[in-house]
Formats: sequence, structure tokens, C-alpha cells
Amino acid sequence: MKKIKLNATLVLFLGIFVAGISNTAQVASAKSFNDRIDKIPGQYIVVFKDKVADADSESDKIAKTHKLERIHTYNRAIKGFTARMSEAELEKIKNDPRVEFVTEDRAIYISNPAFGSESSLNKAPSISKKPAPQTQPPQTVPTGIDRVNAENLLNKGAGIGVAVIDTGIELSHPDLKGNIIANKNCLSGVKNGNDDNGHGTHTAGTIAALDNNIGVVGAAPEAKLIAVKVLNRNGSGTWSSVMCGIDWVTANAAKYNIKVANMSLGGAGASDNNCGNTNNDPLHKAICNSRDAGVIYVVAAGNENKSASFSVPASYDDTVITVSALADSDGALGGVGSPTAYGADDTFATFSNYGEAVDLGAPGVDIYSTYTGGKYATLSGTSMAAPHISGAVALYIKNNPASTWDKVRDSLKVLAENLGFGHTDPSDLHSEPVVRADSL
Repeated sequence: MKKIKLNATLVLFLGIFVAGISNTAQVASAKSFNDRIDKIPGQYIVVFKDKVADADSESDKIAKTHKLERIHTYNRAIKGFTARMSEAELEKIKNDPRVEFVTEDRAIYISNPAFGSESSLNKAPSISKKPAPQTQPPQTVPTGIDRVNAENLLNKGAGIGVAVIDTGIELSHPDLKGNIIANKNCLSGVKNGNDDNGHGTHTAGTIAALDNNIGVVGAAPEAKLIAVKVLNRNGSGTWSSVMCGIDWVTANAAKYNIKVANMSLGGAGASDNNCGNTNNDPLHKAICNSRDAGVIYVVAAGNENKSASFSVPASYDDTVITVSALADSDGALGGVGSPTAYGADDTFATFSNYGEAVDLGAPGVDIYSTYTGGKYATLSGTSMAAPHISGAVALYIKNNPASTWDKVRDSLKVLAENLGFGHTDPSDLHSEPVVRADSL
């Protein structure tokens, strides 16, 4: 396989509704912004108490009694449902003895139109919509896979299921379809988990593109992919649609051997470091329960050059592995490559979020991977960094099947590249090491 150096041609960013918060005034500003934009008026997530045995049955009863427009029902990662309701109905349901809490549904995204929507950083890549090429390009090793040294390993993650909770995956892509074993759609008006945006297909390729002499190769090329569509063609969704995906993954983890879930998405919020039980966060609670069922969640830190502690799921430090983005131009450590648009070679990308919630770094600038239309694209963002870690987790789990999520996280950190041993941080904001797959 030929290794190549890739120039930045297209940029797609995971954007998270956060405000850079360093003082009280900024906290107030962020809260005001979140309340104004993030919440979805009239749409609520209802969480049942643990004693409720059958969420479907109880949801049916409540919906019929109050004549609710129900959207999702959850049975495994969390018990409850999402519905549209009036203020009067809301108050009645809050007082229902079966209900633990009710919270307003919120928006979640892969891109952020609220901050610099005209900037090239937030524009979708200009991929032509022509039919898939009849002849695929010869296989190359993307710089990101090269940089973490995931190519040519004996361990290829065979049989480990990785759920891509995103815009879906292009089910017919010639470099992916051999590894896709299931798909789920959580959106209305959509038939299956096929990708109509490109973002999920790109992350899937970094995780598990086939080692098949065409296109690219993923970090774990024999892992199995599960497409879980929770975001629409514009790259947006809701907490409730993401929870639908998490609930389905939890229910089907044993069936498809799902050990890892990649979530290159985010929205406004903060962690109580108590699985959402203190601040009534249903998304946090669902991920914790899914984690306890054996699924390891890898999430993107976000791209605002802010603290990741004010975005979710990145801030769920008790639950997920959060990933920042490294700028790497040559696929090699040492900082001798050409500078990128987002920082010098082997430095953390200037857009990457940072802070105590971040666990590991991975290549996230000019990442070449699969895209819709049977094509390939070069994209940048912490969205592109996270799947390198998801692939590494699949490799680790293959050889250490009984490992808990925190054992996997801590082991990858021990095996990773520390600051000064291949990369530097001129910003002095990133203490997290950069993942290495050499010994996996």
C-alpha cells in the first residue's frame, strides 16, 4: 500500500454550541445563548422511574390519556419517551407517579451555523453528486492512519462491532459495504441508515475501511460497522434522536457484538459527573447505562478552541472517551512536515477544544477517508479525530475482551505518545497524549 501526503482541500467541522467560558459574565452569556437557541419548544423527553418495567406499555397509556404526539420510546439505555406537548400537559406528566423527570429536548449537530456560518470552516465539502466511479482509486494509507501507526498490524479488530451514531453510512460504498452488518434509522421520513450527508461515511472509513486494494484503509479494517442514523442530511438532530440510537445500540449490542460507539457530534450542556442523575440529563444517563451494558463511547471534543466542559457529550468525563484533534501533514511524528491551515505539523489543531474532559488526541486535520457517492474526501475537525480512537478501541478490545471502558481509556493513554515525544503544544492548552496503535 502506498503512503501519501494529503493537502487540505475540504473542511467539515463538528460544531458544538458552546461559549468560551472563563468568568461569570461569560457563563451568563452562554446560558442565555443556550436557552435561546438549543431548546426545541414544545418537545420534551420524559424519563420513567426505574421501577417502571415496560416503557412501551406505560408510554402508550400516558400518550393516550394526554393525547400526546409521541416521537420516540426508549426501553434499554433509558426508560421513557419523547413527545410534543402543551404546557398544561407537561405539568400533568411531571406529576405522574411513574415519571422521574421531564426535560426539554435540545438540538445537536455536526456543524455550527450559529458561529461564523459563512466561514469556510463550517461549509460542507463541495463533493460532486455524480454516480460512484466504476473504477476505484488504488488503496493508500491516509496520513492519520499512518500517524497513529495503525497500518499493517496483525490485529485488525476482526469481528468487533463499531456503531457509527451519526448521519448514517453509505451502505453501498465499495470500501465499506463488506464490513457493514446492520443499520438503524431514528429519523422520520427516512427509510434506513444510509448516509445523505457524508459525515458519517467519512468517520466510518477512518474506523474500518476495508483493506482491499482500493481507496483507503481504516484503523481496524476487519471490524464490523453498524450505521445508526440520528442526524439529518443537514447534519442536525436532537438529543431525543441520538438517544434513540443509543437505546437501539444497547438493545442490539449482543446481537452485533457492538463494543464501541463513535459519536462525532455535540450540543450545548455540561456534565454533573454523576451520569445525569444530579442535573436530570437524559442523554448522559442513557450513555452511562449503555456503557454499563458493555459499549464504549468515543466522542469528539468540538472545534471552537474552547473548553470541552461546556458541550455534550464531550464533557461526560465519567462516561466517554473524549478526543481532541492533532494537526499532522506528513503522517510521521517529529514536527518536520509542512504547516497546515490549522497549525504547524504535529501540534494540536487551532480549532480543537481542550480541557480536563479531553482524554486523548488523534489526527484531525486533512483526513482522507470515504465519502458519499462511492467517493473519498479530505475533511478536518475533531469529528475526524474521534474515529481514529474508535478504531484503536476496537483493536484493544479484540485482544482484551473483558476490559471495562475506563480500563480501555487508561490503557490507551499509557500506550500513547506524550507531549514532547513526537508532538508539541505551542498553545499550552493540551496535556492529553496522542493515540498510538503500535502495540495493539
